[in-house]
Amino acid sequence: MYYSFFEIFSIGVGPSSSHTVGPMRAAKRYLDNLRNAGKFDQISRIEVTLYGSLALTGIGHGTIKAIVYGLMGLEAEAIDPEKPYVVAVERDNILHLGQQRAIPFHLSKDIIFAKDTFLPEHSNGMKFTAYDAKNKVILEEVYFSVGGGTIARRDEISKRIEREPYNVPHQFDTCKELLDQCQKYGLDISDIVMQNEVSLRKEQEVREGILKIHHIMQSSLERGMRARGILPGGLGIKRRAAEIFKRLEEKFFSNDIDPLMIIDWINLWGFAVAEENAAGGQIVTAPTMGSAGVMPAVIRYYERFASAKSPYPVDEGIIKFLTTASAICSLYRTNASISGAEVGCQGEIGVACSMAAAGLAAAMGGTNSQIEEAAEIAMEHNLGLTCDPIGGLVQVPCIERNAMGAVKAVNSARLAMRGDGKHFVSLDNVIKTMYSTGYDMNNNYKETSLGGLAVNISNC
Repeated sequence: MYYSFFEIFSIGVGPSSSHTVGPMRAAKRYLDNLRNAGKFDQISRIEVTLYGSLALTGIGHGTIKAIVYGLMGLEAEAIDPEKPYVVAVERDNILHLGQQRAIPFHLSKDIIFAKDTFLPEHSNGMKFTAYDAKNKVILEEVYFSVGGGTIARRDEISKRIEREPYNVPHQFDTCKELLDQCQKYGLDISDIVMQNEVSLRKEQEVREGILKIHHIMQSSLERGMRARGILPGGLGIKRRAAEIFKRLEEKFFSNDIDPLMIIDWINLWGFAVAEENAAGGQIVTAPTMGSAGVMPAVIRYYERFASAKSPYPVDEGIIKFLTTASAICSLYRTNASISGAEVGCQGEIGVACSMAAAGLAAAMGGTNSQIEEAAEIAMEHNLGLTCDPIGGLVQVPCIERNAMGAVKAVNSARLAMRGDGKHFVSLDNVIKTMYSTGYDMNNNYKETSLGGLAVNISNC
């Protein structure tokens, strides 16, 4: 099923699209449903139950603040993370529903962490229950945060489809179907996405929207390169990007340059966005927030070091990059998952790496076969990557993984561009393998902080 560019790349606040943006949107939608049912004025109390991965890592991933934001009626795209919304609720034990109706709300009692319960539909489950003055249930709904900030209510999540298919000229479920359409109509992958998007909204709106996504990605990168201090959460992790940036500039201006310095810059850019995400800054899901540093870092690499050898003007190359990456992500969302709670970090950093590799190959004028190969190489070497955040925070090993994913994406694209596009393993096969690997993976390694580095760090 085709996923729109603007579904895949959405704007929100860190640190986690599935644990922050998704729950925020679910809470907001639940609130809207109460209004639409004419039950808003009857609400006396609301109770929220978090299940599985949301319960196990929700505190470190900012799920509590996300629930508060959503029940206040706030939108992820417009939230001001500097305002002390949650501090006021915690202090006063009062929540202003939709910023209109004040009800008692105790964070420690009204948000329940059911850590031992994994709902069968998805690891990221949450239940919202509203009561009237007589403690009678008014409305109860169960939602799932399925990755990248996308949510599905229990009645919508069957067969892995979160909505009805779009009426677009080019529907595709597999990479083979995508490439067959490219060949049939003489198009590249980016053209397919652009034609689909233009069928949904005006072309100028599409192009402006794509460049806006690029601008916000690069703004988060710029902020991350200059910000200093300790990341929130209690691990005492120091932000490193600003110091790396300073040292790289010193080396550049002193002509102390080594052949691999480009890798240092890519690492810096991956760090910068990932640290900004960990600090709760404004980020673009690409495809998730935990992996949001990979794409901007590779795009910055393209702009600074590779665009001179591209057949496209820089802005056009960026559009080729992002739209191609969007099509690749659509394949993963249709046939696998982008949720660390479902398939481990291969669904986040792995997919981001695959998207970025394909995007870079496209921006450099690669053929459709070379683009597929770049995406396949990138995922093939992320298979089995676990999600084991220490303390439930999107910091260790997540920040370094963004940098590593960006470097790996560049190498994957370069490997593909050195060949003729013929490759032994198809992207469809590697996506299928990724999903089956995630299915077989122990839950301790799927964003629960119950295994891996999350439990062994004290022994290191």
